[in-house]
Amino acid sequence: MTLNDLVVRRATPADASRIQQLYVQLTQDSRVNVDPSHIADLTYDTTTTLLVCDYLGEVCATALVSVCNDVMYGRQPFAVVENVVVDDAMRGMGIGGLLLDHVEATCLASNCSKIMLMSSSHRHDAHRFFESSGYTGDLKRGFVKYRREMSLRIDTAHAEELEEI
Repeated sequence: MTLNDLVVRRATPADASRIQQLYVQLTQDSRVNVDPSHIADLTYDTTTTLLVCDYLGEVCATALVSVCNDVMYGRQPFAVVENVVVDDAMRGMGIGGLLLDHVEATCLASNCSKIMLMSSSHRHDAHRFFESSGYTGDLKRGFVKYRREMSLRIDTAHAEELEEI
């Protein structure tokens, strides 16, 4: 395999089952459910890009880029990158670097002030890869609260205000 055989492109609904397999590799969670119609919806989303790396017609890597509006620097947005995964059998071949180059190009085209990328704390090999790609893991600390841990602490008197948001 050479990097010339790889194409980085936007995902299509036809890629859904392969993206799901990659996400299961990443998370070890069999409940992952990639909906092809949602990938189709992303085609029209100007702030979210689901990239895939295609090797001779087979998806071997993926990353999701969300451009977030911000007011800190005028109208300059920032980006959040999630679900970066390269097929286990194809790691160490330069695919992840090529994918991150396209992530960065997407962010530069949107004039992003920064790229934020989260990675599970136990994925030490991934951390080394991200650092070798120019990401710094010691400037900020990420926090996550999953849906199962969320609770609504707003009393019913403020419920109407919440609906307006």
